[in-house]
Amino acid sequence: MPYVLGIDIGSTNTAAAVARRHGTTWTRPEAVPLHVGSTLVPSVLCLSEDGSLHVGEPDTDDGSRTTRDFVHRIGDDVPLLLGGEACTPQTLTAELAAWVVDRVHALEGGPAEAIVLSHPAGWRPYRREVLHRALSGFGLRHVTLLPRTVTVAESHAARGFAGSTAVVYALGGNSFEAALVRRTPRGTYETFGTPQGLDSIGGADFDEALAGYARTTLARELATTARRGTQAALRGLRAECDRVKRVLTVDLAADVVLTLPNGPARIPVTRAQFEQMIRPTVQATVDLLLRAVQSANLAPGQLDGVLLAGGSTRVPLVTELISAALPVPVEVEPDSQLTAATGAAMAACQVVSPRPRPPAPVRDPAPVSGAGRAGVPVPRRPHHDTVPGAPPPRPPVRVLPLELPKPSRLVLARSRGREG
Repeated sequence: MPYVLGIDIGSTNTAAAVARRHGTTWTRPEAVPLHVGSTLVPSVLCLSEDGSLHVGEPDTDDGSRTTRDFVHRIGDDVPLLLGGEACTPQTLTAELAAWVVDRVHALEGGPAEAIVLSHPAGWRPYRREVLHRALSGFGLRHVTLLPRTVTVAESHAARGFAGSTAVVYALGGNSFEAALVRRTPRGTYETFGTPQGLDSIGGADFDEALAGYARTTLARELATTARRGTQAALRGLRAECDRVKRVLTVDLAADVVLTLPNGPARIPVTRAQFEQMIRPTVQATVDLLLRAVQSANLAPGQLDGVLLAGGSTRVPLVTELISAALPVPVEVEPDSQLTAATGAAMAACQVVSPRPRPPAPVRDPAPVSGAGRAGVPVPRRPHHDTVPGAPPPRPPVRVLPLELPKPSRLVLARSRGREG
């Protein structure tokens, strides 16, 4: 079945979604299982001895052959070293994008009709251009690049958000961005104002706050245990804190559990304690959100909502502080880590089947009876009503048992001559 592909390469994880053509309409986007049992794959590349690249967390502790968080370095003239080789961040990003395209190609049995890749809202034309060139080097010559804040808005609109002006709050693992978006005459979204962002704030800060609390709580016990066993336990501490963070989004208390040489250790944490740890970080992101709104001289009453994206936006404190700062609806999707990717797939549908431009307002040349004036414009229907074949209700997600290949077929900086 013909399909389009949306890709979101985040600082921590990568997600992809496809929408399939059904006659003259498109189905709602479905997330693609990129990892075993997961729709997310870590945005990590590992170079093996034979020169092939593996996607995801490595099995080795050799940090010189592993690279991560390279998307935000795109446009930097200083290359990254991977296994002793100098690699530009845009080449590494194109490698990961090409890997996703290959995975989806294999799953769907053919190439996508269109591909949309999200990028940070604050990018200037130069960064988009260097990424386009890198993608072309891997045969992906027709990829559309869109700001992540736009793809987030497209995803929320597909789920029923009908507002025309909103501010997007996207909190990634190691980055944050906020930008205003507005609906264009074609019914799509565009950014305006001045996007705000930080590459040093994200959900990983929440994990580290919990990890610091656990280390402090267990300091005396850790000092008396065997060093080797302690190091092994601490290596898994961040992953355990990520799990606890997710639990605390729905429960009022949870335990950080570590397996030490002398037995398991449990550190109880309440949601109130966790929120106290992360409040300064969350408040910093809300301050940037307000700065994005102020950049266009908008009053809060001119906003139709705040649209959230990113896994850590499920933390209740995020919605609490945003609602206190902006008295407008705050929208978050059930799986907010996939919001940008599903929105990119929605935008890809428009690349193949553009929405028709709504007709200009028609004015009645004769006076309107009882109105006492002529030329009253005919009200324009909402843009969702003008789209032929609006997406039907989301079908059941088709999750296939998909294994990551042991060695990836991708080789660094190798053009495969495939059309995107």
